[in-house]
Amino acid sequence: MASKAPVAVYDACVLYPFHLRNVLIQCAFDGLVEARWTDDIHGEWMRNLAADTPGLPMERLELTRDRMKAVLPEADVVNYRPLIEDLKLPDLDDRHVLAAAIVGKASTIVTWNLKDFPRRDLRPYGVTSKSPDDFLADLHTTFPEALLSSARLARLNLRKTTPTVEGFIDALAPPEHRLAGLVRMIRSTCRSRRLQCLWQPFRPPFCVRSLIS
Repeated sequence: MASKAPVAVYDACVLYPFHLRNVLIQCAFDGLVEARWTDDIHGEWMRNLAADTPGLPMERLELTRDRMKAVLPEADVVNYRPLIEDLKLPDLDDRHVLAAAIVGKASTIVTWNLKDFPRRDLRPYGVTSKSPDDFLADLHTTFPEALLSSARLARLNLRKTTPTVEGFIDALAPPEHRLAGLVRMIRSTCRSRRLQCLWQPFRPPFCVRSLIS
């Protein structure tokens, strides 16, 4: 992989959706991106998901978080809180994310909440914000084959169902996932390669199956 992988903070809102989290973690494990997160970020997506999902025990989310940390130990950012008070953002509660980007030497914050991370407030620190769809599209531009390989492995992570290619694409397609660009890219590649050539079942040396339980 000749190009250097970007360093990116995954905001809580992009770790909340199951299928998006699966794809983003697989991309990081495969070396397409150097992911960054913090305990505050984990706490936020876990609390929100637990609140929105009656019957989902916090213990299960804690297990998922612990497995994510085990798979990507270098993603943890610490000692960022002293920076928070001096940072400026429209929502003061988001400052911890920018602080993590600064300490973690990240160039990008991957978030759906772009309005909460305006360019003028990020520019002094050499940081930008991108939606997950734009971020994954950029990864595809830089690492086209590797991104598609990560998407294939993300499908295989779904060990309880291992959906068909179309089923996996459909799972990414609902409007609330806002991954239209990624879905178009995968569909286009599948059509050009007669669908299954990119997605033939195989047992990979490792994929992030342990994150899905």
